[in-house]
Amino acid sequence: MSRENQVFEPFSILGLEPGALDSEIKKAYRRLSIQYHPDKNPDPAAHKYFIESISKAYQALTDPISRENFEKYGHPDGRQGFQMGIALPQFLLNIDGSSGGLLLLWIVGICILLPLVMAVVYLSRSSKYTGNHVKNDTLAAYFHLVKPSLAPSKVMEVFVKAAEFLEIPVRRSDDEPLHKLFMTVRSELSIDLKNIKKEQAKFWKQHPALVKTELLIQAHLTRETASLSPDLERDCKRMLEFAPRLLEELIKMAIIPRTSKGHGWLRPAIGVVELSQCIVQAVPLSARKAAGGSAEGAPFLQLPHFDDDIIKKISRKKVRTFQDFQEMPIQERAELLSEVADLSPPQLLDIEKVMELIPSLTVEVSCETEGEEGIQEGDVVTVKAWVTLKRPNRLIGALPHAPRFPFHKEESYWIFLADPTSNAVWFFQKISFMDEAGAVSAASNAIDERMESLGASPKEKTAAIKEAVEKVKSGSRLAMGKFMATAEGSYNLTCHVLCDSWIGCDQKTTLKMKVVRRTRAGTRGGQVSEHAEDENEEEDEIEEEEDEDIESEYSDDEEPKKSNVNGKSGKKGKEASSETSDSDEE
Repeated sequence: MSRENQVFEPFSILGLEPGALDSEIKKAYRRLSIQYHPDKNPDPAAHKYFIESISKAYQALTDPISRENFEKYGHPDGRQGFQMGIALPQFLLNIDGSSGGLLLLWIVGICILLPLVMAVVYLSRSSKYTGNHVKNDTLAAYFHLVKPSLAPSKVMEVFVKAAEFLEIPVRRSDDEPLHKLFMTVRSELSIDLKNIKKEQAKFWKQHPALVKTELLIQAHLTRETASLSPDLERDCKRMLEFAPRLLEELIKMAIIPRTSKGHGWLRPAIGVVELSQCIVQAVPLSARKAAGGSAEGAPFLQLPHFDDDIIKKISRKKVRTFQDFQEMPIQERAELLSEVADLSPPQLLDIEKVMELIPSLTVEVSCETEGEEGIQEGDVVTVKAWVTLKRPNRLIGALPHAPRFPFHKEESYWIFLADPTSNAVWFFQKISFMDEAGAVSAASNAIDERMESLGASPKEKTAAIKEAVEKVKSGSRLAMGKFMATAEGSYNLTCHVLCDSWIGCDQKTTLKMKVVRRTRAGTRGGQVSEHAEDENEEEDEIEEEEDEDIESEYSDDEEPKKSNVNGKSGKKGKEASSETSDSDEE
């Protein structure tokens, strides 16, 4: 590139030495004016030189503003522009003969072909991934492998079949370390130890990338990564980097509508969330099971300085659950740990800091058909659930304590309203407590839309939105959605609230719902009198398909909750006799 910028030297133009006196400057200007002034010299070149050089040089040395511009920018008129260009080979600029064709090809290549190639590469890469940066091949594999009966212990086998894991290289130098790792974690694998030789041969016949992935994930869960080679440790970290996105997509594959009624599957969804908890906290899946009368070890293992021996000793002190341990006074808890584990005061302080971060959840859930007392088959049912989070340190949004997970991870919560009998998820939503502004906006919009559909007055709408905003700011989040009412019958629904990062804080509440048929006269929430029902039984059966619109009610007979979760149920529909039915029959 070239740059054109003439240097302005006023002393040199006037024929003076730098630092000349004002009298010398004026004398030199008068002398040059006699020689170059247009009145004295009619030559156009002399005229131009006088205006552009001599006058400006004199002005730069005598006028205060011009002199300041000259000292700052080197010119009496101030900052001067400059020209820039791109140096091209001379043969390209010669448009005669073949050089003209070369210039054309160069322009086409740079301006057309290069952007086109870049666009093709970008589109080919982006078409392989979803919006969550997960490969489409992974989603297809998860969709086909997730089954309604998928047990939590089998979720790992589906999780490791992601296409992202298949791209991690398998080296020959990995064989020996992986065989040693297999012997360390084989009790955590889904193999029958009674027939270890056959099961081991079957395990190693899998795709090498799948074997490596499962062994490295198990090494993380059992906290054996320190014994890995540098290459395997690097591969393990890469797998953990993929894990949160893959697990979220795996949850979605479990709860998306699969059945003819548009329901997802509860059992695999819970299994995936439990696997996510274990990966974030680096806790073995086997620790989730209580054995030999001891307490479930998984929640305790997310605390610093805890191991299996301490958990067993605590169990002998009649601390059976993690909730019992949480409800103990701080002083009593410190005395217990000092007695059974001989922990120092700094270690006890570390434990208490983590205990203050562990959230406590409550949920209030209700279902209703807007504007009606009951729910009939085919109605759009509105689910409204308030999930409240509290911590001992009074924080609402916080990062989980996960020192063994090497990447940034925020807490996420999932709410499932499901029928455990049919393993069907009727409603689900992901909740975050990190973004208060987003939660306020979402709750305000949802309440505004609901009050609008109910025909509420502006005053009532404003009051409802204000109440919702206050609840959000106090640590609650609104989960709101709709589902289609199902067939006639009684349903014992369960509302699960699950955290993907903490173990032991999940909660659930039950909700009983009774579904009744719409009467032939079309009254809602009512039941036909016994006399009319007996007389019109045959006619009702004939017109069943035409008038079928099932109404559901919430039973007043709710089961007592053992957890700290509150469930709300709707009101039972009023009984009404059908006079129209009698008159029609007559």
